Parts: sequence; structure tokens; C-alpha cells
Amino acid sequence: MTSVRPDPPRSPEADGDGVVEIVEYTDPACPWAWGSEPAFRLLRALTAGRARWRRVFGILFDEDDDPAPDPAAETAWYGRYVADIARHTRAPCAHRLHWVAATSRPASLAAKAAERQGATAAERVLRRLRETTFVLGTPADTAERALGALAGLDGVDVGRLGAEMGDPEVVAAVRRDHAEARDPIPEACAFHAPGPHGTGVKETDDGVRYALPTLVFSGPGGRVAAPGWRSMTEYLTALRTVAPRQLWEAAPIGPEAALVAYRSLTGPDLSLLTGGSTPPRTAVRVDTAGGPLWLHPDEAAGHPALIAAAEPKSPRS
Repeated sequence: MTSVRPDPPRSPEADGDGVVEIVEYTDPACPWAWGSEPAFRLLRALTAGRARWRRVFGILFDEDDDPAPDPAAETAWYGRYVADIARHTRAPCAHRLHWVAATSRPASLAAKAAERQGATAAERVLRRLRETTFVLGTPADTAERALGALAGLDGVDVGRLGAEMGDPEVVAAVRRDHAEARDPIPEACAFHAPGPHGTGVKETDDGVRYALPTLVFSGPGGRVAAPGWRSMTEYLTALRTVAPRQLWEAAPIGPEAALVAYRSLTGPDLSLLTGGSTPPRTAVRVDTAGGPLWLHPDEAAGHPALIAAAEPKSPRS
């Protein structure tokens, strides 16, 4: 079994096998990307110090999309759609989706701005933004909602992030991400496979974009596109194809170590990262319609899911 304690970090060029790069096309509001996060966590740990990982935000929902004629019906339909995906990926999902994201651009701006504060902050911000949709059912589709969801997030200067969401360089970076996601490489366009993601691109009003999520692996052995929700075996095959001279193996870590490292764990996270299903002894459990989410106590202290659960309910609620 493959798990997450990588070999000691090395530069991508260290073994003479050339540079390895992984580009992740994603979106904070994408349910398939949420379900893929355990595998991506494993891959990030496995390739740490040995590959460059770059994240591109594809903007699944954009600001100029036409509003639904019946928002309540659209929300009910999309809630069922997300639940169906969660049954496939075994990811947590909200008991109720309260609205469909009007746009995923504010969350993408927040996630892009968080990259300025380092890799740890970037991972924590994107994870929390995903959880607003897939744990709480309240997508962070405005700047105010995004910043509200991130309030008190450990290791993140939310005030700085809020100020930098509108920085011209951050806005331009997200605009470039949007364009790059709509210029898929031939390997993605030619991709066909069984399963829910049978093709590597999706049609849009003005052309095509990568299916979300998509990983593009590049290295001395070539280039491989892995669109949609794929198995860990497929990702490892792609990695070994582009970097055949490297050894891509790692040892499992314990549940408590995983909780310290990642702060928020799902059942699939536990399975891939620790090789088992035993939750961390110190974790705080949050129940969802798709199974539990396990939070580090420090994460739980300010997590909106726990805050919402603690709020008194009105007699009519």
C-alpha cells in the first residue's frame, strides 16, 4: 500500500532525472475536487521536495453565468447531484445545500491570495473554503462569506488575505488561471476512460475547459493528463511514467500525526494517509450526510460547523 511519509526532500533535479511538475486544475466549489483531495494530499506528500506542484483555479461558476429561473429547484437538484458524487467518492457532504454558489471567483481569489502566505496557509484556506460547501452547505460565493468562513483560521492572516484578494496581481493571476483552464493540452482533449469522468474536457459557452479536477504530470518521461476523479493507482502510474527513474514509495503515518499535519480529516483521508480507518483519539467529530469529518481541537475551536451547531435554534427552526 502507498501512503504518505515521503523520502527526505530533494530538489526535482537531484537524481539527474530532470524536473517533475504537477499542475492541478481545480475549483473550491467542485465536488469532484473535494472528493479527490485525499489522493491529492497523498501525492503532495509523496512528491514533496521532488516535484513542483502548481494549482490553477478553473472557475467552475463565474460571475456572468445566467441566474437560475428557479433558485430553489436548482438548489434541490444540485444538492442531489453533490450527494450522488459523495456516494461515489465517499467524501462528506452537507445534510442540506442552502444555495448553489453564484460564483466561485471570490473563493478562488481568497485561495490564490493565501498562496502568498506559504504552502501551509494555502492548503488550510482552500480546505476551509471547500468545507463551507461540502460540510456546511453554505458556499463561500462572496468575499464576505469567504472571509467569514476563514475567520480565526490558525496560521492564516485573514486580515492580510482580505486586503490582498483585490490586489491587481492576485486578480490578474486568477484571470490567467481562468484562461489556462480553457486551453487544455492535447493529452486532456484525447483522454477517454470508463467511469463518471469519461472525457478530459468539458464544453463551455465559449469553447472547452479541463474537466475538474485534472492533474497534468510532466517530466523526463513525457506528459500525462489525469482528468476527473481517478484512482490512486492511476495517479501513481502517471507519476512513474513521467519520472521512471525515481522511486515513488512512502510509509504510512499514524492518525494523530495525520491530524496534526492536516487538521481536518475525512474517512478517505484516513484510509489513504494512515492505511487504516481508526480516527485520531484527540479529534473532534463533525457528522455529515456523507460520513464524519475529524477536526484537530484547535481547528474545531473556530470551525464554522461547530459554531453553527452550538447556536441556539429558534422555536420555528
